[in-house]
Amino acid sequence: MRVKRRYVLVALAVTAASAAAQRYRMRGDASVEPNPSYDGRYAFVRLRYGGEDFRCWSNEGPGWHHDYPVADRNLMKIMSELTTLDARLDSSMVLDEDDPALMKYPIAYLSEPGCWQQTDAQVKALRAYLLKGGFLIVDDFSIRRHWYNFVEQMQRVLPEGRLVQLDVSNPAFQSFFGVQSLEMSGYRGRAEFYGIYEDNDSTKRLMVVANANNDIGDYWQWSAEGFLPIPLTNEAYKIGVNYLMYGFTH
Repeated sequence: MRVKRRYVLVALAVTAASAAAQRYRMRGDASVEPNPSYDGRYAFVRLRYGGEDFRCWSNEGPGWHHDYPVADRNLMKIMSELTTLDARLDSSMVLDEDDPALMKYPIAYLSEPGCWQQTDAQVKALRAYLLKGGFLIVDDFSIRRHWYNFVEQMQRVLPEGRLVQLDVSNPAFQSFFGVQSLEMSGYRGRAEFYGIYEDNDSTKRLMVVANANNDIGDYWQWSAEGFLPIPLTNEAYKIGVNYLMYGFTH
């Protein structure tokens, strides 16, 4: 994958969200567009989970649905501008953890893990995905309110896994952009980043990365609206691009 020979200012590279995406922004339910057929191109994958925990519901629907599909599309727009990745810009994937289609995509995104619930079959499927080489990005949660459920569900998937705090030198933050600091102003306090390594060995690949006290998907979603500060939106895009590049290359 080669970088195009031109610089694109991250926050300004995103155009206004498409009309199709905007239809879903304020519906307050879990409406999703049809998943595209697999054609070899990379599509943003968002994991869906069930349960009746309404603590994570908002006018955007349940927690897993937050920022969909605008954040997904905008990040793919950035990837298409900055790299030669053949990314789908017209649609993204919403998959249950035990959907066999998940194995076709190396990276998956999970929002609001404070309300994350899994069946035994989904636990087994997500474990197989991660051990086979999948990379999971967990976003949009606070340590104070959501940490314990996140840890509980993660331990069901990887009972042997240990969550460790990551610093800015980690390859996940340096795989494309050279991120200088993780001192982001989180929505729920100081942003912290955690990960689980394969075999709990920091010389091996990260299988999971978690953005605690943060919501980088929100920055992606609202980047065309001027709702959030451009410097923080830039950093959120840099982190998102780095995550994808890390997932593709490790």
